[in-house]
Amino acid sequence: MARKDMSEPDIVSTALARNRLGVPSVVFFGVAGAAPLTVIIGSITTIYAVVGNTAVPLIYFVVAGILSIFTVGFVAMSRHIVNSGAFYSYISHGLGRIPGVGAAFVALPAYALMQIGLFGLFGVVASGVLDGLGFTVGWFTCAIAAWVLTAVLGLLWVDLSGKVLAVLLVAEIAIVLIYDVIMVANPAGGSVSFSTLNPVQVFTPEVAAMMVLAIAGFVGFEATVVLSEETKDPKRTIARATHLAVILAGLLCGLSAWAMSVGAGPRTIVARAESDETDLVFNLVSPHVPEVLINVGYVLFMTSIFAALLAFHAAVSRYQFALGREGVLPRAWGYTHPRTGAPIVGSITQSILALGVLVIYRITGADPLVYLFAWLTTVGGLGVLILMWSASAAVIMFFHKRSDHHEGAWRSRIAPIIAFVLLSIILAATVIGLGDLLQVEDGSIFHWLFPTGYLVFAIAGFIWALIMRKARPGVYHGIGRGGDNAFVADIPRQRSTGLDHPEPMSIKAMMENARANAAVNGHNPWQPELAPPPAAGPAGGGYPPSGYPEGPTPGGYPAGPPGGGHPGHYTGGQYPGGYPGDPYDRRPGEPGPQGYQGGPPPGGYPGGHPDDQRY
Repeated sequence: MARKDMSEPDIVSTALARNRLGVPSVVFFGVAGAAPLTVIIGSITTIYAVVGNTAVPLIYFVVAGILSIFTVGFVAMSRHIVNSGAFYSYISHGLGRIPGVGAAFVALPAYALMQIGLFGLFGVVASGVLDGLGFTVGWFTCAIAAWVLTAVLGLLWVDLSGKVLAVLLVAEIAIVLIYDVIMVANPAGGSVSFSTLNPVQVFTPEVAAMMVLAIAGFVGFEATVVLSEETKDPKRTIARATHLAVILAGLLCGLSAWAMSVGAGPRTIVARAESDETDLVFNLVSPHVPEVLINVGYVLFMTSIFAALLAFHAAVSRYQFALGREGVLPRAWGYTHPRTGAPIVGSITQSILALGVLVIYRITGADPLVYLFAWLTTVGGLGVLILMWSASAAVIMFFHKRSDHHEGAWRSRIAPIIAFVLLSIILAATVIGLGDLLQVEDGSIFHWLFPTGYLVFAIAGFIWALIMRKARPGVYHGIGRGGDNAFVADIPRQRSTGLDHPEPMSIKAMMENARANAAVNGHNPWQPELAPPPAAGPAGGGYPPSGYPEGPTPGGYPAGPPGGGHPGHYTGGQYPGGYPGDPYDRRPGEPGPQGYQGGPPPGGYPGGHPDDQRY
């Protein structure tokens, strides 16, 4: 989708920018979310120091293998469902709409916490880098600078954010590989040891805790699916990009963990990690490289965190967009920027939420490294793990209910079942040991508070889905199906200024236009609402209230019977005209429950258009 020329009339769209991203850009988003340099410098060192076991490299390879098995079924499902709601949409299709909304209510806080927590780490690291250059700047000021950049990039073209991530990630991977080569080329004791890769170590008691910490380092790779509606050929691009993101992150983390053990020595790596902490890698390579290469490493450590901030911001804003478009959240969250295609309200909402949390931490004086970064990212990672576990079950059920999916037994049954069992074990270990991961005292409420919180959010989602099923059946039947039924709501943004180009209109003005548009057609844009499906039977009067969301084949009714089809019930989208005799049977230009059929977007303009003479 080409960027619009300023002379074109603008619209507020409910469709994300199409055909913007290829495989490399999507991989960059996935790997950037996993933040390999941040994991190597921070998480790997922490696991060595806290757990005290040298099997860290092996554990990262094992976790990469588990997630690769999960990815097999995950991306197989992505070939059948293209939706920026990702886990929410997949779980809606596999386990049902009610569990799907529950998953959405878990995803929103989980990804928001992951993104906000990273501001704490960025602030501390950036403050340290600037201090080394002779500038005294507090963590909060540095975090606010990152917040401004993230908020602005979140509203710009997604391919621009992808290009920023590409530059940062290529430099990040390059410095990681250089450091790895230097550590392996200068082994402690004069010989390269492979003892930390000994498979026997998998059977040690500390493995469960290590796997929990290691899997948190991969969180973000699944963000590739969130970008599915903005990619070129999504059914192939997302599958390739997701596999590559897992493999690349796993190789970088596993090889780097092994290189660190070689450079420090297998017998002394734990002690060095305890004493050097996040400076371990820099201390291992500094005797063998120019100082400038160390300084570059610190700067790239900072940009690695920023890349993850940008990736998670994109993920959480698109989750909100998907829910707003389908009416699970208020419709305003389903708007995208008229020229960039970025989710407007979702992006702004996440930015405001992050700013509020940062201000609270600044006022309270809480340690940003422990209580902002470590706590929020750990709790957010738990939420994402819950989503992965649920999605693996959804993949099993999705393919079980469809006999003609054309996916092999490995992709549709074997791999998803293996992934579900393995993720069940890891999830149970995480919930049981969460208090230890947060390093709280025995008896503290934080041992159970956060898992219980996610349960409450999920139950709230279940209840909201049940309310929608009864009060708004049209919205309920569209849950998780937004990617196939996207429409464009035309809301003029031109003012009579006497200029050759229309004057750009503010977000506030666009929202006011939306309210005015809704007032003309008698509904509230801030409340999820769709006209109910027709009540009459197939014989000349539409279809039953439940509609035919799938139809006799998994693809639904791609075109519908003569006369059109019913909006929101068939994967082909809205059909001008509707079924003869039902409430959607309208002549061209005649106002009806779904607005005017025959306009530029497929299916007309939902909600009508205040400028009646044009349509």
